[in-house]
Amino acid sequence: MTSTHSRNGEVSADFSSHSTINDAQNAKPDSIAPGEIAIGVVIGRASEYFDFFVYAMASVLVFPSVFFPFEQQLEGTLYAFVIFSFAFLARPFGTVLFMAIQRRLGREVKLTAALFILGISTAGIAFLPTYQHLGFYAIVLLALLRIGQGIALGGSWDGLPSLLALNAPQNRRGWYAMLGQLGAPVGFMIAGGLFAYMLSNLTTEDFLDWGWRYPFYVAFAINVVALFARLRLVSTPEYARLLDERELEPTNALEMTRSQGRNVIIGALAALASYALFHLVTVFPLSWITLYSMRSVSDFLIIQVIGAGLMALGVVASGLIADRLGRRTTLGACAVLIAVLSAFVPALMNGGEFGQNTFILLGFILLGLSYGQAAGAVTANFPAKYRYTGAALTSDLSWLVGAGFAPLVALGLSAHFGLAYVSFYLLSGAACSLAALSLNRALEIRD
Repeated sequence: MTSTHSRNGEVSADFSSHSTINDAQNAKPDSIAPGEIAIGVVIGRASEYFDFFVYAMASVLVFPSVFFPFEQQLEGTLYAFVIFSFAFLARPFGTVLFMAIQRRLGREVKLTAALFILGISTAGIAFLPTYQHLGFYAIVLLALLRIGQGIALGGSWDGLPSLLALNAPQNRRGWYAMLGQLGAPVGFMIAGGLFAYMLSNLTTEDFLDWGWRYPFYVAFAINVVALFARLRLVSTPEYARLLDERELEPTNALEMTRSQGRNVIIGALAALASYALFHLVTVFPLSWITLYSMRSVSDFLIIQVIGAGLMALGVVASGLIADRLGRRTTLGACAVLIAVLSAFVPALMNGGEFGQNTFILLGFILLGLSYGQAAGAVTANFPAKYRYTGAALTSDLSWLVGAGFAPLVALGLSAHFGLAYVSFYLLSGAACSLAALSLNRALEIRD
């Protein structure tokens, strides 16, 4: 899975200061239509999310036994989640590093180098020796490759989501905002289905010996295909012209944070509820079922895959809702619903198969509705000069604060203090989102 994490469609419904330039009725012959940009966004995000979920699932199903056999399963899983978080910590550094590379060598070189590192890191995990063969150094190598994934994901920001937002028709920006977010459920369905198939058809010994490596090979192949698909669009003169027209060029990160630090923080917190829920219906329940339930893990993965399909429908619906009600209203309403759901986490997760399935399916639906409009929720606050870098760093911080440590915190709290603490964790994310959205509104009125 490599990662963690994608840039996830940093877009905004509030780009009122910009006129759309690609209406179908008056598009120029050499212009790129929003639909073509959307294809590049979906392909890029789906490949990144597949990497992300492959690694996440392996952190639960494989790494505790393969890299931490000297610990009990709970402690081994917690250690695996610590390494899982390394990519989120490294991602902002990757963004800053590769922004500098783009300023010097161009966006094609930056994107190629970033995805090359991502592919090498992913393939490297597939070939890693286990703790049994290499001892502690196997854990060190896993951590280094995970950091490599995070740095590469930070560098893979291509500006396509922001360009899509700026070129989308005025009355359909919510619709185009959600397109990049479809990568998340698509990536989960492929990764979950692949792991479920292998768990059902391989013995435990074969799965832990060689079967778990196969999804990482697949992730590497998908990255190669996605690289060429994105380069085909990024390298065109029309794309470069549109970026120049919209001033979507990298700026110095220190200069940007000094000038726009307030907007970065508000943007990172505005969608915190969505990012917290993201791992509490994907990674955390899988770890809980693996550790504390007699359920078949492969069967539970199938339920999650079905949930991801419902999430995809929720993402699509979010575009329609946001175009009618506005993105801020949509995000605020979803944060309230997430807060309500948080109160039922203990009862549902302790409610047997029916309760667990209910939590998964409802959680995925709500995740789709909220996550569909979550990324880059307030990036319109950035002046044009800072929007390219601001959107990237806002996404990095959203993932770091909201999702990077969620599996570790949720599993640690629930294992030692009870599932009620998972409710408090999710509730705090919803409260932060509502506060940030309210503050952003107040600042707009004041300004």
